[in-house]
Amino acid sequence: MWKITLSNGKTVEVEGGVIVESEYFHAHQDVAYSIEGLVILASKRHIKCFDELNEPEKVDYINLLSKIRKAQREILGIEHVYYFYNEDTTHHFHTWMVPRYEWMYEFGRSVESVRPVLLHARNRCVISYTKIYNNV
Repeated sequence: MWKITLSNGKTVEVEGGVIVESEYFHAHQDVAYSIEGLVILASKRHIKCFDELNEPEKVDYINLLSKIRKAQREILGIEHVYYFYNEDTTHHFHTWMVPRYEWMYEFGRSVESVRPVLLHARNRCVISYTKIYNNV
């Protein structure tokens, strides 16, 4: 269990940590957002862009994305996922896999709805992580 402080000042305990790890990547849940199945796939090597991935990293990346997505669907019943990555980060290359649940549609159905969904999730006190840890 980890203790985190939410943006509303409340401290909560959450499960978290690495879901799956390979030679080139590790996947973990972002403990700041209480959305079951939200996964971040991050490179171990410090790079910022897709075009910096070497051939073995490209294969590993796609294989891990597919494996995680399969677990999201089969274990958590997640039908839709938004994928994000940005190249102007101060961190290294990572991809957010943000699941879409029915409750999220009150914020809209477009990519523009993801930020309000994440802010809503960050301010919730109920943290629920995840059944997919042992299934990826």
